[in-house]
Amino acid sequence: MGLRLNELSPAPGSKPAKVRLGRGIGSGIGKTSGRGIKGAGARKSGGTRHGFEGGQMPLKIRLPKFGFYSRKAAVTTEVPLAALLKLPVTNIDVLVLKEADVISDKFVNVKVVMSAHTQVDKALTLSGLGVTKSVKAAIEAAGGTVN
Repeated sequence: MGLRLNELSPAPGSKPAKVRLGRGIGSGIGKTSGRGIKGAGARKSGGTRHGFEGGQMPLKIRLPKFGFYSRKAAVTTEVPLAALLKLPVTNIDVLVLKEADVISDKFVNVKVVMSAHTQVDKALTLSGLGVTKSVKAAIEAAGGTVN
């Protein structure tokens, strides 16, 4: 016949009956319901926070701090080479990029990166900009310079 949804049931013993706490002395878990007598653990919102080690200095504080926030990274950006080729000028520096709205005013350092399928068709002169090896090779091949 096949499998019928109304005939499905869990395997025997896989679903133990839920223990009902606080149901009298005969249940074995009556009165305090397995919480002992008084103290923080007996309260409804009792217990300790995650990572608490009973007053001992916690592991997360014992271990050293690591990593840092680079202030230089906050003022550095990358610009694709294709964006430079769209500019009407050939002498390009950070100020020219800001005036042309290629980058915002908060950036101080700029690195020019290669963009896919880009052919350099004019001689660009870059000054004060970081460049990748492939960008430098492409610009110099077109007769441009990188300072």
